[in-house]
Amino acid sequence: MCGDIMFSTYFILFILYSFLGWCCEVTLSLIENKKFVNRGFLIGPYCPIYGWGCLLFVLFLSDYAEEPFALFALSIIICSILEYFTSWIMEKLFKMRWWDYSDMKFNINGRICLETMIPFGVAGVLIISFINPFVMNIINSIPSNIVTLIAVILAVLFIVDNIMSFNIIFNLKNMTKNLKKDSTEDIKKHIKNATQNNKYLYNRLIKAFPGLKKIIIENKKRIKAKKKKLKEKEKLRKKKLNS
Repeated sequence: MCGDIMFSTYFILFILYSFLGWCCEVTLSLIENKKFVNRGFLIGPYCPIYGWGCLLFVLFLSDYAEEPFALFALSIIICSILEYFTSWIMEKLFKMRWWDYSDMKFNINGRICLETMIPFGVAGVLIISFINPFVMNIINSIPSNIVTLIAVILAVLFIVDNIMSFNIIFNLKNMTKNLKKDSTEDIKKHIKNATQNNKYLYNRLIKAFPGLKKIIIENKKRIKAKKKKLKEKEKLRKKKLNS
């Protein structure tokens, strides 16, 4: 398998497993909450953390296909490390927790817990022993130029999705920075853009990650308090001028 085809194949696997991960998240949400929630912070139906995890399985654990116990244990280790550092990086980047297992037993800093580690091990065994060989047989039966074309199309859609999604998230983050200014107009503009120009993505993010709602509520409260403070300053200034 040449370099271009190998890269295209791995990217298709990444998107496919990201989609399957999204399906698992949506199914769990349907079972727990009795309603559909488009999980993940991207617009499309995929959760990249699942794609990266499964891709790591394929790259590093394929040789353990005949050793289910070793495969199970190594899958847990790989995915636990991935989930922990993904949580840490996203918290540092966006200044908030996207998921928190603090209320679950056997958790580490609320970023990973035993309840999610076990399914990671099971997933690793299923993917390496059964799912990935089946998927690779299908991909290998497709002409290489078609595989490359599919990968390019998926990559373009994925990049555009990331740009749009990160844009609104950083807009929400920047609202906090703008609170240091004396005027509330710029801050209100950010909220208006987040809630109107990107209404679909904004509402989807709030449903997928309820923690985001705290940012909006806190920012609105602080904007209201700042606006009140500015009014009081203006009244005091006018009072001094009239005296």
